[in-house]
Amino acid sequence: MLNPDKLDFALLVFIEVLLDRTTGDTFEEFAAAIQNTPEILECHMVAGGFDYLIKARVKDMAAYRTFLGTTLVRMPKVRETRTYAVLEEVKNTHVLAV
Repeated sequence: MLNPDKLDFALLVFIEVLLDRTTGDTFEEFAAAIQNTPEILECHMVAGGFDYLIKARVKDMAAYRTFLGTTLVRMPKVRETRTYAVLEEVKNTHVLAV
């Protein structure tokens, strides 16, 4: 495991993304754009009040503002985003309890 702070990726954010349409083509276009975005660590299509939940890491809030304005909101069919900045990681694991 690499330490994000030492690699200058200290800010962890979760982003709700609402698309302007929910069609197969729209989902495919958005998913393709996500694959080529290194700041995005995880992206999950979810049921509920928005379409995708993204986990991303950037250097700081200024870097996030740049990422939001130049990358995320310009992705195909993005209508709205909501961002949650992480203040403290209480638990972070990839281990499954089997």
